[in-house]
Amino acid sequence: MVDRTAAPAPALSLEHLCKTYGRIVAVDDVSFAVGHGEIVGLLGPNGAGKTTTISMILGVLEPTSGRIAIEGVDLARDRAKALAGANFAAVYATLPGNLTVAQNLRFFGLIYAVTQLRQRVDSLIEQFDLTALRDTRAGLLSSGEQTRLALAKAVLNDPRLLLLDEPTASLDPSAADVVRGQIRRLANQRGCGILWTSHNMHEVETVCDRVLFLARGKVLLQGDPKLLPREHGADSLEELFIRLARATPGAAR
Repeated sequence: MVDRTAAPAPALSLEHLCKTYGRIVAVDDVSFAVGHGEIVGLLGPNGAGKTTTISMILGVLEPTSGRIAIEGVDLARDRAKALAGANFAAVYATLPGNLTVAQNLRFFGLIYAVTQLRQRVDSLIEQFDLTALRDTRAGLLSSGEQTRLALAKAVLNDPRLLLLDEPTASLDPSAADVVRGQIRRLANQRGCGILWTSHNMHEVETVCDRVLFLARGKVLLQGDPKLLPREHGADSLEELFIRLARATPGAAR
């Protein structure tokens, strides 16, 4: 008998996730969840294991051990079903440069089987201020324009789980503020669970409901970004970040 009173599965669940390369431990027994409508910041110095963790969630890397589930679907058992409701954006994941803005969105929309695709593409082009660039090849866009296109692609399929790796790194402050608002609304209004990496601690405090500090592949601490500094004797989240980063040198990516 199905228990209809059971709580729905979180957008993302990681259980005892590990990734090793020989003797190098990149991710070491990491467990956490991202709820629907929750924005979780995954913080840590370069080499802490953040990108490795995201790559495993995307199915690009296979975990050495542990379990990943997206809305309760085990990634290892049914990769296609698990990833159907997820999407991703990062400054290093560039879109095909020979396709225009509109062609890129249409191409990925076909991959994700987006219904009413033309209307969806038109809406996102307007939402991310890409109207004047609609017929411009992606390879000719500035870094900030490419970031806006990548974010439009990331929400194309109305994802239930969104992975954002430094999503506003190439944006000016005004554009970054607009994007933060759009992502916040996606969580609040659409119930999307979001895992967000950033080195901008002001942004993290503004956007994230909860943060996890990762160093040398381990989660050192987690909690409300507005409360954590005081709880650990720091004046700001940035000060706490610096303290933790300097205390864990030689982290492996």
